[in-house]
Amino acid sequence: MSRTKIEWVKNQDGTQGRTVNPVKGLCPVACSYCYARAMYKRFKWNPKIRYDPDAFKGLPSKPSRVFVGSTMELFGSWVERDWWHMIMAKCLSRSQHTFIFLTKQPQNLPDKFPDNCWVGVSVTTEVQLRPAIWKLSDIQCNKRFLSLEPLLGPVFSQVLPAEWDTDIDWIIIGQQTPIRKETTPKIEWIKEIVEAADNAEIPVFIKNNLWDTLYSNAWDDDMFWANSKATLRQEMPIG
Repeated sequence: MSRTKIEWVKNQDGTQGRTVNPVKGLCPVACSYCYARAMYKRFKWNPKIRYDPDAFKGLPSKPSRVFVGSTMELFGSWVERDWWHMIMAKCLSRSQHTFIFLTKQPQNLPDKFPDNCWVGVSVTTEVQLRPAIWKLSDIQCNKRFLSLEPLLGPVFSQVLPAEWDTDIDWIIIGQQTPIRKETTPKIEWIKEIVEAADNAEIPVFIKNNLWDTLYSNAWDDDMFWANSKATLRQEMPIG
């Protein structure tokens, strides 16, 4: 099992983490920017939706962070509930690892995950933000996070801090790929997110696909950069 290239899946020591895909196949509903669908087409993978009981084999004994379901929406109606239970059992039996889940279907999330799980919701526009926060606030897990990728519009401008900052442990920001001018987020959208996160003391991970936009238009704004202007802020949750 190789390390993942997904930049925000990092181990505690800063090395890249891993991915596992216990449910394989093509989602019947896909976003226009879905990279998994392109991979299935390119590599001619089997599109049948099925559970792979061997997906968790090969994880190292050393504690790692593992993104579960990088090529499949695990919480869609097309995934059998028994498969969820088997996935959770796998996570429980590997307590040294941290398992990360991310969904575009927050309404289907179970209310309880093992203590070694992080759970996130993808949000692309403001209309999706409140339902994501409301559902995450009801979930028992180790960390809750928002993935604002692809950022397609303003997200935080109409949301009060009291509505979200007590239940969110991490925020990821990124833009749609492949990068095009018409899908590049505005600097003010990114700025309002980072300001809100800083006010709530929530770590922010700015993806590398925003480098050119921020370097060209906001190089002198320290809120986007780490210790030097050569490094974007790519913070991880504590613990």
